[in-house]
Amino acid sequence: MPQIPGTDLTVSDLCLGGNVFGWTADAPTSFAVLDRFVDAVAPQPAFVDTAEMYGNGASEQILGDWMAARGARDRIVLATKASPGRKEHPLAAGEIRAAAERSLRNLRTDHIDLYYAHYDDATTPLEETLAAFDELVQAGKVRHVAASNYSAARLTEARETAQRLGVGGYAALQMHYNLMERAVFEDELRDAVQAQGIGTLPYFALAKGFLTGKYRAGEQIDSPRAKGAAAYVGERGDRVLAALGDVAREHGVPVPAVALRWLADQPTVVAPIASGRTVEQLADLLPMRDLVLTDAQRKALDEASAQ
Repeated sequence: MPQIPGTDLTVSDLCLGGNVFGWTADAPTSFAVLDRFVDAVAPQPAFVDTAEMYGNGASEQILGDWMAARGARDRIVLATKASPGRKEHPLAAGEIRAAAERSLRNLRTDHIDLYYAHYDDATTPLEETLAAFDELVQAGKVRHVAASNYSAARLTEARETAQRLGVGGYAALQMHYNLMERAVFEDELRDAVQAQGIGTLPYFALAKGFLTGKYRAGEQIDSPRAKGAAAYVGERGDRVLAALGDVAREHGVPVPAVALRWLADQPTVVAPIASGRTVEQLADLLPMRDLVLTDAQRKALDEASAQ
């Protein structure tokens, strides 16, 4: 059972992305997806990720309503984020406090398990940001804090600042990483997180849907993510999908499960984040949990996705 290093947070080996709640999945459909996910990962705690900006709060509200209706708060490891929105200084102390209180109300809970700085804020001193996050931890409103979309340099600076201040620093990093997006993490960020001993939680784990295998040259897919996925169509994308298809056939599992398993097996990765806007889409993700790739299969995927 994965654990975020340096914390007491034990999580499921797949993190369910809540970005679709209130966007492409209405409340009843979101409830059904959450029901299925929690049942599928049991007895592991179900790791669910959202943010205050998703659906302008609708994602958090749907998740909060579901937890209240099911009495399921203690079965969830809950992650959300202080997002920039239209804030002038998103990670100023006052903004962090206000964002946390809004999220707690939306989520209908008294604490957040993992609270992220959604994006870096160069307009606010790290000292102020980290002290404000630490206040939330000391007050029992947040268990651990983390960073999202930070550069290697800023992540290192944040760790040094936290140590100097004597406050808790970022316990994890959420970043863009998948078979089609490897360079930024592997060439820059991975060394920084390994040096700090923190875990990583990659988002866009399926490359905006491209790694489901649905998006190919000449195919017209009715999806709000079609434009983003289309950016990966081409020779390299074809190589990756072919390699994924080969491995999927060898194991008798859906293509997305293979892409997620490859990602989960990478150094520092605790759990990849992926969303399903229907129970059927979620079903294509869940087999990653029991999938064991051979060295030869991992090598084939590495080589196919090399840039």
